[in-house]
Amino acid sequence: MKFTDSNKEIDFEILLINDGSTDDSVSVIKRAQFPRNTRLINLSKNFGSHAALRAGILHAKGDLITFLYADLQDSADNVIRMYNKSLEGYDIVWAHRKSTNNSFLERLFSKKYSSLMKKYVNVKYPAQGFDIVLFSKKVATLINQNVESNSSIFLQILNLGFNDTHIEYEKVARKAGKSKWTLSKKVKLLIDSFVAFSFAPIRFVSMMGISFFVLGVLWTGYIVLRKVMFDDLTSGWPALISVLMIGFGITNISLGIIAEYLWRTLDASRKRPVFIIEEIADINNTSF
Repeated sequence: MKFTDSNKEIDFEILLINDGSTDDSVSVIKRAQFPRNTRLINLSKNFGSHAALRAGILHAKGDLITFLYADLQDSADNVIRMYNKSLEGYDIVWAHRKSTNNSFLERLFSKKYSSLMKKYVNVKYPAQGFDIVLFSKKVATLINQNVESNSSIFLQILNLGFNDTHIEYEKVARKAGKSKWTLSKKVKLLIDSFVAFSFAPIRFVSMMGISFFVLGVLWTGYIVLRKVMFDDLTSGWPALISVLMIGFGITNISLGIIAEYLWRTLDASRKRPVFIIEEIADINNTSF
């Protein structure tokens, strides 16, 4: 309430998204005091952070939309900074991290993910990555019209092509609790980002197949010439097994990449809901 009271020139709407929490969060929120125009959106189960963000965007009524995470590692002052930037005529304002207190492996993963996205998905993807964004109702309308499952909402916004800019901020250490942003979720995001926004994996499979075909032809020619000219080659099971293992390994990798695309195509064709809302509650009985 202190934040909204100190920025009374802005009419805030606050949406609290409960993404299937297993603790007492919902009852605590309902007992707590919040500023006017605050609503709780309670999802029926944990659908993931990007699905929760989409639920909030769908029900937001403001002219500008942004979000903050419950771990409070991103200062609320960034909202005002992004808002002031948007007044310059930008539809999208990103907040880029200057640095983090994450472990070496987490920083390495984040850096590699950003470089891959920048190279294969969108050249405008920042090297530092981004956690939060502010965007106009025009952007939100397009997002709501194209609710994608197994996708990255950040890349979807970035690929819209509207005029954008950015601010930089320092991400602070987590004050309490443990992050649920696990390695498996990071790997899923990496796969989703490639499959949903890039044909690079399919192109990789094609180029790998062509490369091994050419190598196979050259090797066959070498074997035939060596046999005709010198007749000094002896057959060996170890070499044959190595070739088979490499060949089958590459084949299985290729089939796995293709299967990722096919599964996501099937998932999209089912048109199952990306999130299910169990309850929408007005906090303090206020309305927007």
